[in-house]
Amino acid sequence: MRSSDEPARLICSVAPIRICDNGGWTDTWFAGHGAICNLAVAPRVEVQLAVFPRDARSHQVLIDAENYGERFALAPGEVGPPAHRLLAAAVAELPPPPDLALEITISSAVPAGCSTGTSAAVCVALLAALDRLTPGALSAHELAYAAHRVETERLGLQSGIQDQLCAAYGGICFIEMHAYPRASVSQLRPSDATVLELERRLLLIFLGRTHNSSAVHERVIAELEAEGAAAPRLERLRRSAYEARDALCAGDLAAFGAAMADCTEGQAALHPGLVSPEARQVIALARAHGATGWKVNGAGGEGGSITILCDRAPGARRRLGQAITAADPRMRVIPISLSPRGVTVWEG
Repeated sequence: MRSSDEPARLICSVAPIRICDNGGWTDTWFAGHGAICNLAVAPRVEVQLAVFPRDARSHQVLIDAENYGERFALAPGEVGPPAHRLLAAAVAELPPPPDLALEITISSAVPAGCSTGTSAAVCVALLAALDRLTPGALSAHELAYAAHRVETERLGLQSGIQDQLCAAYGGICFIEMHAYPRASVSQLRPSDATVLELERRLLLIFLGRTHNSSAVHERVIAELEAEGAAAPRLERLRRSAYEARDALCAGDLAAFGAAMADCTEGQAALHPGLVSPEARQVIALARAHGATGWKVNGAGGEGGSITILCDRAPGARRRLGQAITAADPRMRVIPISLSPRGVTVWEG
């Protein structure tokens, strides 16, 4: 006989985060249409659903947010604690059957506010696990759109579509948004040598502060909405996505690095504050160490992270990482590897 502490089912899911989003800002409602080339990487976010009969638990949903050291119960219709409204909204999007109770554990090796699409990856992974409780199975595209709805409709947040699609599909994604939020996803297949060299040279730096979506972002959005979808500043960002795609497919990492750097300057053209002083400090060190490219991840602004394509010399990535953390001990290197798979669910 099963103990009341032993779950009837154990559903696990993982989803990658996103870095190096060339073309970011063009996957938004105010851009209308856009193109993004981004990379899915590990460490992945992890979700585990322990499933019990409803009468075996006092709460239908109990959530353990490991990164925050917080554990809370969630009743139907509740919005949850302020820091975890996304989790509550995801459960509301795909609520558990009334005869089941869930204990949900969520964790990530990436710091909160790292500008790597972590919240979207959490939402996609959680929805994929919850989907296992229903007879149907959502496709990768459907999971991405459901996660996007959670942020934009249930929570009323500003959100592009690239983070959810990258978490759902994985790999090296080329995303063409035809009319917000509808988009197609192509997974690029560069040569094995290009992928291995790319992975060897990529460096992800957390800039020491949680990303803050500040008034700068709202000001940029207002300006771009007034300029319209054909704004030259948006067109420059779209172009960088196509340049990144073509460079990777050709195995030309020098051109890929140039596209990264141009996209970062394109972000700065939207507003100088989108490339922070900390990011500029890292870029200066990257240049001094012969790096090929650099991309401020996500929308940019205070805090967050930056991806660097290091020089191809042996040990270049290690030396640059050491130089950055020595210059500012608040910063840290986040070890990454390319993630060819998107969200994955299994039962254990």
